[in-house]
Amino acid sequence: MVTIPRLVVAAAASSAGKTTIATGIMAALAAAGRQVAGFKVGPDFIDPGYHALATGRPGRNLDAVLAGEELVPRLFLHGTLSPAPAEVAIVEGVMGLFDGQLGRDGFGSTAHIARLIDAPVLLVVDAAGSSRTAAAGALGLRGFDERIRIGGVVVNRVASPRHGAELAAVFAAAGVPVLGLVPRSAGIAAPSRHLGLVPAAERAESAATIATLAAHIAEHVDLAAVLDLAGSAAALDATPWDPSEVVTPVAGRPLVGMFAGRAFTFRYAETAELLTAAGCRVVEIDPLADTRLPRGLAGLYIGGGFPEVHAVELSANAELRAEVADAIAAGLPTVAECAGQLYLTEHLDGHPMVGALPATSRMTPRLTLGYRTATTGSGTLLAPAGTRVAGHEFHRTYTSPPAGPSPAWTWSDASEGFSLDPARTGTPTLHTSYLHLHWAGQPECVQRFADAAAAFTARTGGIEPAPGHAGRADGIDLHHHGDHDTAPDLVDLAVNVMLPGAPPWLAVQIAAATTTLGRYPDVEEARNAIATAHGVPPEMVLPTAGGAEGFALIGRVLTATHPLVVHPQFTEPEAALQAAGHPVQRWLLPVRTDRGVPALTGLPAWADALFVGNPTNPTGWLHRRDALLEAGHGRLLVVDEAFMDATDERESLIEPDMPNRLVLRSLSKTWGLAGLRVGYVVGDPCLIERLAQAQPSWPVSAPAIAAMIATSTPTARAEAASRYLVLNADRDHLVGALSHAGFPSVPSAAPFVLVDTSCCGPGSVRPALAAAGFAVRRGESFPGLGPTWIRVKVPAPEVADSLVATLAGLRPGSPRTGGGS
Repeated sequence: MVTIPRLVVAAAASSAGKTTIATGIMAALAAAGRQVAGFKVGPDFIDPGYHALATGRPGRNLDAVLAGEELVPRLFLHGTLSPAPAEVAIVEGVMGLFDGQLGRDGFGSTAHIARLIDAPVLLVVDAAGSSRTAAAGALGLRGFDERIRIGGVVVNRVASPRHGAELAAVFAAAGVPVLGLVPRSAGIAAPSRHLGLVPAAERAESAATIATLAAHIAEHVDLAAVLDLAGSAAALDATPWDPSEVVTPVAGRPLVGMFAGRAFTFRYAETAELLTAAGCRVVEIDPLADTRLPRGLAGLYIGGGFPEVHAVELSANAELRAEVADAIAAGLPTVAECAGQLYLTEHLDGHPMVGALPATSRMTPRLTLGYRTATTGSGTLLAPAGTRVAGHEFHRTYTSPPAGPSPAWTWSDASEGFSLDPARTGTPTLHTSYLHLHWAGQPECVQRFADAAAAFTARTGGIEPAPGHAGRADGIDLHHHGDHDTAPDLVDLAVNVMLPGAPPWLAVQIAAATTTLGRYPDVEEARNAIATAHGVPPEMVLPTAGGAEGFALIGRVLTATHPLVVHPQFTEPEAALQAAGHPVQRWLLPVRTDRGVPALTGLPAWADALFVGNPTNPTGWLHRRDALLEAGHGRLLVVDEAFMDATDERESLIEPDMPNRLVLRSLSKTWGLAGLRVGYVVGDPCLIERLAQAQPSWPVSAPAIAAMIATSTPTARAEAASRYLVLNADRDHLVGALSHAGFPSVPSAAPFVLVDTSCCGPGSVRPALAAAGFAVRRGESFPGLGPTWIRVKVPAPEVADSLVATLAGLRPGSPRTGGGS
């Protein structure tokens, strides 16, 4: 038998002020020097955050559904003793007093918990908009279940002294003590759904709100009477829960990281206590502040929270994201619940996340809430096949797909979550789901996780973080281009310039312009020529020193705050935006050799500027005009059409009316003018004017102006079109030869092809191709691609055949590489 003063704060319905009154009582008693233990009925993570701030000790949950009836009084007593013995316990109820799990006669309700811990009830009566009727409703609760003892009421949101007196008289006549009449207070009206969510800079404000609440309750509630009511509780016939009784310590004291900080506040206090009892060392990791994983890490637990609120910051911590991805790929035992699962997807609302799961996630207006009885179909990191658990969901997000081939759980004939073995160990090491478990009710899950962490420590010694990258945390050099992959003695299939130099007729006109080099250049004739060629007004055209200058200008004048770059694509747009100080986010499209152009759907609404290539370099995808316009609706749309003249001009976005739209073109590729820097921007006249103002004086040289004028004529454009007809046939030949040799490629509408060489092994084939005399463009410098991808400029058929023969000789088992038959 254990004696501990205690009471349960309840109400007739949600939003009556239970959190305000319960937290205020906790804070007021703590301010008076009392040791107070705070509890919350049900699975809620948010209100215990209040309780922790108010009492200075962990907030805890009492949930008969998740933990079972037998454990509720034992967990309650444990919470009153840990981390130190408390003098009084205050339990905040959930919803209405008798509202519990549907279909189970109030199971798990506030009244149910009050019975299990044999505690009196302090009823919060919401007086807003009512007086005697509010009292009548409260008095009706008293007779609903004789096993529940309502020992007093606190009337909340009292409008005036007369209003309070009217209510007090009704309760006095009924013999129900009124322990407080709490008036409305704007200073404490709205904190109850924000603790744990505020940024670090606002933590002082939250503490000040709690202090204000404590003073307000101390003034209007009879705290001595509250303590008397709590002290009327009889001794409790139960023994405190002890985590060391339900788990066995593992060898090696493995180090387990638990995500914490502002973005990940949802986890039960007993989770860390159980892991510690199981022999693990537990360390917190704040993904908003920490950029590295702890050395020797052997397990990772990522609980719930609000990553969608902090998605930009979480995504910006690319170094930690990369380390988490590498660790999971190496087999680090990892459990992720709800928000943790979102963090491990490829994107959250378009913001790049860890990418450990083959899924994306997004916010939705739909609330998913409720208890679930789940089972495992096959063995997972947490449970053997056929295990049955009780959990709960609480989220407004959606993960697509909702489950992997081997789901974490199943319920209601639906699969949910992911059970994966990324390191191919033969046993799942990654377990993610929307389902929250109270591990005190499922200690076998804790043991299984601790065993896996111990095994990982024994096998690997724990995670050894890789040395930090210089520059961008993902290690991609955005300034690496095809000219870095070639050399004078190699056949150049790395640089997408179609001609070694300008055609003779064009070279003559460019040379003629050198006779005017003593004068400052004037771009107006070039602007007019380009405008005529595209059928737009001259004020929509800005000649530039190559397409790269156009991106730099956009970066300088961009007013959008959330630019989104679609990848894989030419990396100069992102590099220019970063150089201008813009926080760039990426949207990675899946690269498949057996699919056409991926859809530009589901792009996040927060992106106010969209950058995309068309046709896209290095994939050669040609997005349809209507798809681009739809994707860019309501935001600045910037399209790189450097290779559009090599494909179907009908998909170009250049037209006389281009609101909030910019298209960049380059003449270097078609006309062999890479050394001259010749390009232009076409678009919204207002935007073009701003770009022009950001340009230095005389940015385009006289020879470049001559080239722009000469290549804008109908004759020149017809010549280019005829050249690309031949190139299309050459591309078909290259793709056919590659396919016949077993090298799949991405369907391309451009003068280059992206080739998958993974059949040759996990590394890059570039060194071997260079040794054979070929330069190709590396894939790993494009976000979303790895070293087994190469981009190949479409060559003449005889060169293509020689390249493919060389590639074929690099496959394992080929005559050139050797190997068994």
